[in-house]
Amino acid sequence: MAFRLLALLGLVFGLAMPAMAQVSLSDEAAIRETIQAQVDAFRRDDGEAAFGFASPTIRSLFGTAVTFMDMVRQGYRPVYRPQVFEFREIVTLHGLVTQKVHVVGPDGRPVTAYYPMSRLPDGSWRIEGCYLQAPDEHQA
Repeated sequence: MAFRLLALLGLVFGLAMPAMAQVSLSDEAAIRETIQAQVDAFRRDDGEAAFGFASPTIRSLFGTAVTFMDMVRQGYRPVYRPQVFEFREIVTLHGLVTQKVHVVGPDGRPVTAYYPMSRLPDGSWRIEGCYLQAPDEHQA
């Protein structure tokens, strides 16, 4: 079964052979804290908080927290309501630092979530998109 790619950026980033990213331990921690905080906001249905962790590009694409949360609820159930959410390695995909996460969605199916990240001028990290890949899908 193939999972749909629902975010425009998921299509743009694709999945070419990832390379290990070189990030500091503090950046690694900040990236994971950002993603975890967004997932925690999803669990509380706190759209404003969840939208706040999105990059300026994503924020401008969706415009409002309501529109963003509608998209997440409809197409990203595994990260919206995960049963399991385990961070894996950080890789580079198409030049972007990308966090891999093992996720088991509410339906019990595992997926790998790829979170491309962007660093803001103030040094904080924001989520640039999310791409879900089922274990049986092959990388392009």
